[in-house]
Amino acid sequence: MMSDNFQDKPNIGKIAVLLPCYNEGLSIRKVVEDFRKELPDATIYVYDNRSSDNTQDEARAAGAVVRTEQWPGKGNVVRRMFSDIDADIYIMADGDGTYDSSVAPKMIQCLINENLDMVVGTRRNVYQNAHRMGHGLGNRLFNRMYRSLFGRLFNDIFSGYRAFSRRFVKSFPAISSGFEIETEMSVHASQLRMPIAEIATDYGARQEGSVSKLRTFRDALRIMFTFLILFKEIRPARFFGVLAIGLFVLAIALALPLLFTYLETGLVPRFPTAILATGLVLMAGIFTISGLILDSVARGRLEQKRMWYVANTNIQK
Repeated sequence: MMSDNFQDKPNIGKIAVLLPCYNEGLSIRKVVEDFRKELPDATIYVYDNRSSDNTQDEARAAGAVVRTEQWPGKGNVVRRMFSDIDADIYIMADGDGTYDSSVAPKMIQCLINENLDMVVGTRRNVYQNAHRMGHGLGNRLFNRMYRSLFGRLFNDIFSGYRAFSRRFVKSFPAISSGFEIETEMSVHASQLRMPIAEIATDYGARQEGSVSKLRTFRDALRIMFTFLILFKEIRPARFFGVLAIGLFVLAIALALPLLFTYLETGLVPRFPTAILATGLVLMAGIFTISGLILDSVARGRLEQKRMWYVANTNIQK
């Protein structure tokens, strides 16, 4: 329970617990009840994403506000939740019962005391308890890749357990449609240099009989594609610069033997190779110019995002 009694403070405002669900009828009742116990004054919303079981009935029986989203995919559900729900503090978790609801008050307390925009519940036992070997390996790989591309702000970019400020929620574009939505959230915070924190939390096994919605290879490819798209959108000069350097190096590798032959004999024996090398140099130049132009565009978009972000009132201590 909320030992620090932070909900007694008049400036805390409305707290919303958001639970996106797809076929979580076995666990959603307990999840709602656990969050109700920890956050008795919060409104708990269950967004059902085309479930074929009794998820909606179980959620209503536990006292949650049940709504539906017909577009499939967690990203579509998050976009709808963030658009629909008006609150001051948001807690988002999964409906499968793998996250520890007792950590929610600590996350909110941290969000308020340090005036943050996001607190991530990093999973302690994600590799031992609830993931197949491929999932654990993918988590390690993608977290390292994220830190190399976007910065070392996060240690668990795939955690679905997060607390948000209002200004994060209302400034988040939510472009992704599937499980890559957590990656997009992390990149959004990194790009705007938002104040964030992480709190370690236990990550339990799913309810017996419940099936994970993750698909190792399909979702890994989608996440990889999301990484590339977001990196291109946020840092186009670097993205196209790397491509330009690669093309230029390849062109030089093809052209050097021709140059040596020409210096020795005065002849160019392989015209197709010479034409290819010239084309690669031209493409490298085009990529360089494109990167510089798109970098200016990206800076303008970042300014707009920042203005929209600060325009939304945050909870004041």
